[in-house]
Amino acid sequence: MTRPRAESPASAFAVAFLAELVRRGIRDVVLSPGSRSQALALAAGSFEAAGLVRLHVRIDERSAGFLALGLALESRTPVVVITTSGTAVAELHPAVLEASHSGVPLVVVTADRPDELRGIGSNQTTVQTGIFGTAARFIEVPAPDSDSGAADLATEVLDGIVGPVHVNLAFRDPLSSTLPLPGVTRGEWMPTGAVGDPVSIQPGPLTVVVAGTGAGPRAEVLARELGAPLLAEVASGARFGPNLVAAYRDLLNTDGFGDRIERVVVLGHPTLSREVPALIQRAGVETVVVRGPQRDVYDPARSARIVDDLRVEGEPLPEARAWVGSWVVASRDLLAVDDEVASSLTDDRLERAAFARAQLERLREPVTRRMLVDAVWAITWPHDRLMLAASRLVRDLDRVAPGKKIPVFANRGLAGIDGTIATASGIALASPGDGVTRVLIGDLAALHDAGSLLSTPGERMPRMQIIVGNDVGGAIFDTLEVAETAEPAVFHRVMSTPRPVDFAALAAAYGWEYRLAATRADLDDALSASTSRVLIEVPLPRSPG
Repeated sequence: MTRPRAESPASAFAVAFLAELVRRGIRDVVLSPGSRSQALALAAGSFEAAGLVRLHVRIDERSAGFLALGLALESRTPVVVITTSGTAVAELHPAVLEASHSGVPLVVVTADRPDELRGIGSNQTTVQTGIFGTAARFIEVPAPDSDSGAADLATEVLDGIVGPVHVNLAFRDPLSSTLPLPGVTRGEWMPTGAVGDPVSIQPGPLTVVVAGTGAGPRAEVLARELGAPLLAEVASGARFGPNLVAAYRDLLNTDGFGDRIERVVVLGHPTLSREVPALIQRAGVETVVVRGPQRDVYDPARSARIVDDLRVEGEPLPEARAWVGSWVVASRDLLAVDDEVASSLTDDRLERAAFARAQLERLREPVTRRMLVDAVWAITWPHDRLMLAASRLVRDLDRVAPGKKIPVFANRGLAGIDGTIATASGIALASPGDGVTRVLIGDLAALHDAGSLLSTPGERMPRMQIIVGNDVGGAIFDTLEVAETAEPAVFHRVMSTPRPVDFAALAAAYGWEYRLAATRADLDDALSASTSRVLIEVPLPRSPG
C-alpha cells in the first residue's frame, strides 16, 4: 500500500497539538476510528508507542465518551476524546452533558470538513459548530496549513478548564502523513483557574451538613468543625466519620429531628432523596451552598447563600454533642440488624447447633435488595472502586450503607442510565493498584450499555465485577406515584419495560465470565471470586425487599 505523501498540514497540526497537551500533563486519550480524524488518531497511536499517552480505542463513540468520563473522574485530570465528523460527534452528547453537569474536564476533539465543503451536501458533514450548546466551551479551528497555533490552542483549551471543552478541527486533504514525533517530556497536570476566598461561618445550633455526589471529604471535616450531623449520600465521598447519619432520609421525616433543623450547609450535588430539597425549601431554614465544579449551583429554594468555600470560626457549641449524638444513635437504631453473635459463642451445644442451622438456612435464602447492597458494600475496600448506576439499587444502598471511607462513583450530574459500564471501565483503567472495580447496576441500565462490555485487543483489561440486580424491568418506577395511579397493563408496558434477556449468553458473547447468584451463599461466593472480569446476575423480587 502506498503511504500518504510526506507533508500533511493535518498531521503536522495534530502532532503539535497532542504534544503540547502531553507537555501539560494529559495522559489518557480515547478515540473512535474515522477517516476525517485520521491525523489525530495516527498521532495518538505514535504517542502511545513512545510511552507518552495511554490510548484507549473504542468503536462506539457513545461508549468512548463515557470511558473518557470515567478516566477523568478517577485520575482528576482532563482526558482527550477524539472522533471523526458527522453522527460520531452527536454520539458524544450524553457524556458531554454528564460531564458538564458534574464538572468533569473533557477535551472533546472532533474532526470536520473545511469551510468550502460545508453546506453543499458533502458526505458525513453536518453543522458541528456549537453542537453541544451550552454544555461545552466551544473552540472552532479552521483547517491548518502548518503546525502554527497548535501550542496556543492547547493553552486555550486547558487554562481554567472546568467541564468539557469542544475543539472542532477542520482538516483538508491530504488527511495524514508520516511525521516524526517532536521531543516531548510528559508533564504533571497542574489545574489553573481562580479559586474564591473562603467565607467565615460560625458553629450554630440545629445545623446539618448535606453532602451530595462530589462533595468529597471536605464535607466530613466541616460537619465535625460545625458540630453538625452529616447527611451524606452514598456517592458523596463523605460517607464516613463520627457525625455520619446513614438513615438521614428516615430521620428528616421524624419528629424531633428534621423539623428542628434551622440551617443547612450543602456540598456536592444531592439527588437521591426528596427529603433534602423539601428541607431546603421549608420556610425558616437558612441554606449555605458551597459552589462545586458542576454546571448548576444546587439551590432548590432559589434563596441559598452561595460561597466558594467555608472557614469555620470558633468551636462547636456545648449543645452540639447532644444534637449530633441524637441523630447518630437514632440512625444506628434504625439500621440495626439482629445480632446473633452471642448464640455462636455460647457453651450450650444445643444453642450452637440451632445457630448453625439458622445460618445455613440464611445462606440458602433468595437474595433480597437489602442483602445485595449490604454484601457489595461490605466487600468493597479503599483499594477497590464502586460504581453505582442510576437504578433503584443506588437508593436502596443510600438508605442503609454504614460509614466507610471507600471510593464510590455515580453519574449523578443528570442521573441518566447512559454509559454506566463504560464510565466504570474508565475508572478501573485509571485506578492504581490491583483492586476490583464493582458496578452495582439494574438490568435495564446494564442492557442500555451492553456494548461497553466489548474489550479492545491488546489493551489492558482491569479487574471488574458487573453486578446486575435483575428485577426484570424498571423497578425504580414502582416507588413513584405513577405506579399507584396508572393502569397496570399500561404501566407495565411503557414504564417498567421488562426485557427478558439471557445474561449468561450476553456475557459469553463479550468474553466475560458469568455467575448466577440466586442465594446468599451464591452471592458471597461470586463476590469473593478472583476472576478478572465477571458478570454476576442476581435475580431480585419487585417487592420492597
